[in-house]
Amino acid sequence: MSDKVKVCIVGSGNWGSAIAKIVGANAAKLPQYDERVTMYVYEEMIEGKKLTEIINTTHENVKYLPGHKLPPNVVAVPDIVEAAKDADILIFVVPHQFIRNFCGSLLGKIKPTATAISLIKGFDVAEGGGIDLISHIITRHLKIPCSVLMGANLANEVAEEKFCETTIGCRDMKLAPILRDLFQAHHFRVVVVDDVDAVEVCGALKNIVACGAGFVDGLALGDNTKAAVIRLGLMEMIKFVDIFYPGSKLSTFFESCGVADLITTCYGGRNRRVSEAFVKTGKSIKELEQEMLNGQKLQGPITAEEVNYMLKNKNMENKFPLFTAIHKICTNQLKPADLIDNIRNHPEHMEFHQRN
Repeated sequence: MSDKVKVCIVGSGNWGSAIAKIVGANAAKLPQYDERVTMYVYEEMIEGKKLTEIINTTHENVKYLPGHKLPPNVVAVPDIVEAAKDADILIFVVPHQFIRNFCGSLLGKIKPTATAISLIKGFDVAEGGGIDLISHIITRHLKIPCSVLMGANLANEVAEEKFCETTIGCRDMKLAPILRDLFQAHHFRVVVVDDVDAVEVCGALKNIVACGAGFVDGLALGDNTKAAVIRLGLMEMIKFVDIFYPGSKLSTFFESCGVADLITTCYGGRNRRVSEAFVKTGKSIKELEQEMLNGQKLQGPITAEEVNYMLKNKNMENKFPLFTAIHKICTNQLKPADLIDNIRNHPEHMEFHQRN
């Protein structure tokens, strides 16, 4: 890396803009980072003006994070190659379905010594079906290492500087303090662990469980039922990682990326909100996404579909009744009210747990 670490944020939605507040402030304040932080912004017209020009003159992302000032050293750039070409650290925070296209645009156009960190919660579909981790895609396509940042981090609350924790998964212990200092703030506390895959998988799977929590809210079944969905969801998350990404540590599930992110997403967050409306209105997920999310994407139903593909392939749907039921409700194969019957007979309830 050069004397000063140069940073580029790839993406400028709700979460990208919230993280730009922290990263921009740290880059301006800390001597090890170059002050100028570039932020790739998908160019769109807002009331006759370019979004990048609005951000660079008013320092506010009026579309995705209205009412919050971005640090003036965060510079919006509409060309992804231009934004990323000098960066030592690339922070990826775009909807997961676009990641391959972005990697295609950047291949050969970035510093070979650069490193990436993914803040993207979701999986991509692997060739031949199943799931592909976003950090693995970035590493494979750009030939650079990729860490991950996941936690109980609802974007608007982070932007409002309400206290929260987050987890960075990073295998390179020399890089860990550089990443930690870039993201750490008085209201945003970072714990670094080396269990990268488990950190990332938690960030995607909890969106499935949040859909289940939303169905419970839509059915007005109460907090006890929701707690059961959250607990069984956590058990299925742990089991899924154990089967498909063996070697992870149980302790990782008790970091912010695990149980904390699961709880906050099941009580706040867009997956829960849209799933509640799905039960109450009878409209399709797609219609509700368009009505409620201001152009943002819903991750839970897509992730449920990708996970279901893997479970079907291994003939394991019955071992993951919660994930399976949520997928079937999202795709109208089951009614929301069937959720409880599907988890009532959960294998968890059939096992006799011997506690030491």
